[in-house]
Amino acid sequence: MAEELEELVGFLHDVNPEIRKIAIENLVGYSTVKPSIFHVAELRPIEDLKTLVKDPASTAKNALTILINLTATGDSKVLRFCAGDSQFFECLMSKITLIEYHMKDKKEPNANEIGMLLANLSKSDHALQLLKMKRPPVPSLSESTMAIDHLLDCFVKGAQGSYNPNTDFDYLAYFFGELAKFEDCRKYFTTPQAHDSNIIPLSKLTPFTVPPHSLIRRQGVASTLKNTAFHIPSHTTTLLPSTSSGGINILPYLLLPLMGSEDYDVEEMEKLPEEVQLLEPDKEREPDVGVLTTHLETLLLLATTKEGRQTLKDRGVYPVVRECHANVEDERVRESCDRWVQVVMRDEEARDEGENGVGTVEEIGDPGSDEDEKVVDVF
Repeated sequence: MAEELEELVGFLHDVNPEIRKIAIENLVGYSTVKPSIFHVAELRPIEDLKTLVKDPASTAKNALTILINLTATGDSKVLRFCAGDSQFFECLMSKITLIEYHMKDKKEPNANEIGMLLANLSKSDHALQLLKMKRPPVPSLSESTMAIDHLLDCFVKGAQGSYNPNTDFDYLAYFFGELAKFEDCRKYFTTPQAHDSNIIPLSKLTPFTVPPHSLIRRQGVASTLKNTAFHIPSHTTTLLPSTSSGGINILPYLLLPLMGSEDYDVEEMEKLPEEVQLLEPDKEREPDVGVLTTHLETLLLLATTKEGRQTLKDRGVYPVVRECHANVEDERVRESCDRWVQVVMRDEEARDEGENGVGTVEEIGDPGSDEDEKVVDVF
């Protein structure tokens, strides 16, 4: 059996496209149960798979599926081999942004698979090359010459299916979430882009935090917002209440998923951002507790500085967290609510004098102290 599989893998670089097609069709299943067959000969089979992405759609789909499965394991050698290949990234970019199809008026049928593969590859720091990769402007997509801008615009247009009807580009949300773990990408997401009317990239993602957008899209965007919030210098811009004043206006998009149909008194309502006041009586809270927890963690990160904590208080975040704690029967969500309250609602004068109004991400990540005087019992 081993010899047969080895022979079958060897057909991936056969000169006959029909033989390649038959071989890869029979190898897809082995990419999850016996991935080692693709690791032979200094990863030659994986190199073949990268080449087969350029083959006709059915063969390319199988090649992408196998690469997705192989990179999903987190194998650092495979990730480096794929993510470190700039020509392979060029190929993926050309296909997902439809550059090679514009003259033929066709649409890439495997764009979702490419998005899934990019999400896996973004776990490697080699994927950061996409931040600097130059691409020609793409008609009807983006006037930018940067690859990362093209992917962001694919994601935005994919929500309405207005760019490629074969895909929604939802998996790019995971791609952005993984990249946002790197400082360079956090800076990109929070920096106005001169070539794009000074729009801050993160503001293009914030509208996708609530249904009817898919769970994949909401999860990935939530992770992107959270990971970007580790960039403390951007917190002031992130919390600015109006995009027209150069801010990201993130709070409404973090609070909406946390809110249900509960009522707030007039004073509490007036403090809230206008976008989340007077919601419909049938407003439903985000159903996924993982997404809820991620948004609460983002709010916690935004409380790293004294300025941030004061903004969160002034804009009525506490009542929303209180109601989320009261109405969601999930231990992770309630613990996240508790931690946020202990950090934000604690008396500022009780903090260490040496803090000078600035906290640290490590402090925010601390599960908290057991000292009674530092606990705010509000629930």
